[in-house]
Amino acid sequence: MTADVKSRDATGSNENSARVHRSMLSARTRNRLRILGRQFTSPITLILIVAALIAAATGDTVDGTIIVVIVVASALLGAWQEGHAADEVAALLDQVTVRVHVQRHGATIEVESKDVEPLDVVTLTAGGIIPGDGLLLSAVDLMIDESALTGESFPVDKISGSALPADTALSSRTNSAFAGTHVVSGTGSLLIVSVGASTTFGQLSASVATRPPVTSFETGIKRFGLLLLRVMLVLVAATLIINLLLQRPLIDSLLFALALAVGITPQMLPVVVAISLAAGARRLARSQVIVKRLDVIEDLGAMSVLCTDKTGTLTDGSIEIDRALDPHGAVSSTVLDLASLNAGLQKGYPNPMDLAILQRQPLPAGATALDEVPYDFQRKRLSVVSDVDGVRTLITKGALDSILSCCTTVEDPISGAAALNTVIDSVNELAKSLGGQGARVIGLATRTLADDHPVDIHDETGLTFRGLLVFLDPVKKDARASMLDLETLGITLKVITGDNRFVTASVAKDLGLQSDVVLGSAIGAAHPADLQNLVTRNSLFAEVEPAHKIAIVAALRRSGATVGYLGDGINDAGALHTADVGLSVNTAVDVAKEAAAVILLTRELSVVATGVRLGRRTFANTLKYVRVAASANFGNILSMVIAAAILPFLPMLPAQILLLNFMSDIPNTLVSRDRVDDERLRTAGKWNMKAVTRFMILFGAVSTVFDLATFALLEWGFRADATLFHSGWFVESGLTQFVAMMTLRTSRHVWRSRPDKIFLVVSAAIAAVTLILPFSPLAGLLGFEALPLGFIGLLFGVAVLYAAANEIVKRFFHF
Repeated sequence: MTADVKSRDATGSNENSARVHRSMLSARTRNRLRILGRQFTSPITLILIVAALIAAATGDTVDGTIIVVIVVASALLGAWQEGHAADEVAALLDQVTVRVHVQRHGATIEVESKDVEPLDVVTLTAGGIIPGDGLLLSAVDLMIDESALTGESFPVDKISGSALPADTALSSRTNSAFAGTHVVSGTGSLLIVSVGASTTFGQLSASVATRPPVTSFETGIKRFGLLLLRVMLVLVAATLIINLLLQRPLIDSLLFALALAVGITPQMLPVVVAISLAAGARRLARSQVIVKRLDVIEDLGAMSVLCTDKTGTLTDGSIEIDRALDPHGAVSSTVLDLASLNAGLQKGYPNPMDLAILQRQPLPAGATALDEVPYDFQRKRLSVVSDVDGVRTLITKGALDSILSCCTTVEDPISGAAALNTVIDSVNELAKSLGGQGARVIGLATRTLADDHPVDIHDETGLTFRGLLVFLDPVKKDARASMLDLETLGITLKVITGDNRFVTASVAKDLGLQSDVVLGSAIGAAHPADLQNLVTRNSLFAEVEPAHKIAIVAALRRSGATVGYLGDGINDAGALHTADVGLSVNTAVDVAKEAAAVILLTRELSVVATGVRLGRRTFANTLKYVRVAASANFGNILSMVIAAAILPFLPMLPAQILLLNFMSDIPNTLVSRDRVDDERLRTAGKWNMKAVTRFMILFGAVSTVFDLATFALLEWGFRADATLFHSGWFVESGLTQFVAMMTLRTSRHVWRSRPDKIFLVVSAAIAAVTLILPFSPLAGLLGFEALPLGFIGLLFGVAVLYAAANEIVKRFFHF
């Protein structure tokens, strides 16, 4: 690996900062321009532009101008709302940071991983991500997971100081580390050579058009668009044919057909979706939940199973050491002293147990680590070599089963050492008893080393068992209530932990969880056909390894569940990737935060429940817009098709159709604010295109019935000419669209579901503007004329009857 880098001084660093600042401003400007440009490239907007050109080419400059004004206004509104939403999300993501320690300008500082520069020397520890490509200056038992880059499923052993040929394969570059990978165990220091797009990972990402998996939300939006396209083609073709058969002018008929095409399509859908998701992200942030991708909000709301460790979620997470015991169960200060040396001298990830040990028994002054065998999830133990009373000693602690498997003797107060089998049964019984009381128990063993050779896992044999370390982590007082809250949301809780079966069963008993405890070994041994049944029937999984976690999550997903996984450790990264919704906490190891799509600012189940409710609210309001807009537009267009066949003139001018559509979309941009009924929050929302289609056709047909009643009033009651007809139906359409939103936004009776006040006021104001337009100075320009007061009174009667009809139909159509 080579690099073309220049030396830096303080001035150079300032110049870099200024350049980065200018780049950020430039990127923000480019992003805003892209958003604005995107508004003019949608199929709907292109149809409008074609309509404006046709109108201008035929000399109809008024209609052409009105269409252009509507296009520009819609684009500006959409760009402003979408850009504002993007800024809000970017600000939220700034709360979630991954930081690394670097040596820069002779000092060690902490910076965000995205701010690492070439020639920085990064300190590597277990759980940390690699922020750029670089050369290893040092490596102590360093193992790096490169699966994201090379596909290699096993961690790679890294060494420093070795020169390799330039053509060495990526997977064989043992002297280098690469962006996009993370440290599994060990420590090291890395000289950064390249960052960002110039890294191997960055180049691969640029050469392959990759994007996150398509969510069910995106799939639903796409299928809805295809549905509208099919309906649009049928109705537009029918309208154009009818007008041509009636020998109406070709250009007028074409413009009318294009206006219908626009009218049936909720052109503000992308904006409404962006606003709804951004508003949802903002509400989630206020509830201590940060989403890294907006589209994951829907999956958060759809979650039906939550997998989580118990530590810090169901328990307080404030682990404290209760006591240190010798092999016979007596309190032992010697065991605690040895544990302090192991915990304080290890250079890996500072886990809560080590911190608890050091809080009780600080590391002795002058103690030094002579060597180390870092912790890994296969061995489940950690060894440190130190000088104990002048003797080079290997001190090993870890899972009790793992420690006992390495021991052959046990410390005996009389003889000094005895065979392990003399006490192994009593040790296991003691551990089982303590575990049944909710205590976590690990073992500690030692071995005297005869020489100063570098130690490795092969030295963890022939150890002398020294005793037990007992930790307490009480169940949270509100854990039971939080679990019941999740149950009311239809979410099944699965506890997946590396702790032993006895501790897991004790915690489950305290929480009232009824389930057998399934061991990780059973998961690993299960046939794929049986695994799905095993994980769906049970809720407690103990003594699991990282591969078991992935297998459990994958099997649950295959069963049809939408699976959330909450984890914060190195061993959770794979399961976080596999889950539909990966959740972590802001205090998690870097690799867990990188893998998660949702970051909790506090590790509480109640926060997860709040996030699920807000996710469901966001989805419900988006679907609310889709249903109401589609049914109202379908009803209007169906009415226009019928009117075109029976009237001697067009029922509404193209520009009037577009104006009506634009005005109705203004309050729809606020639908994300609307309240959602409690019963909607208790179940996960899903896209059901058959239900959406039935809703559109049924309630669209109800709307058409009242449109036809209005036609009859205008034609036979008021002998309306074309201008009066256009004016009357324009106002009626505005009023009935307001009624449709207020009645169809809920499956309850309208008086039992209060809308958001601002949403209601803006919707009512737009309906009022629709009523006022025919009486305004703009009436002539828009092709309107003042309506008879008697007709206005009848219109209000039509609106009331329409509301009543919707309420009746809702009783027979459940949505």
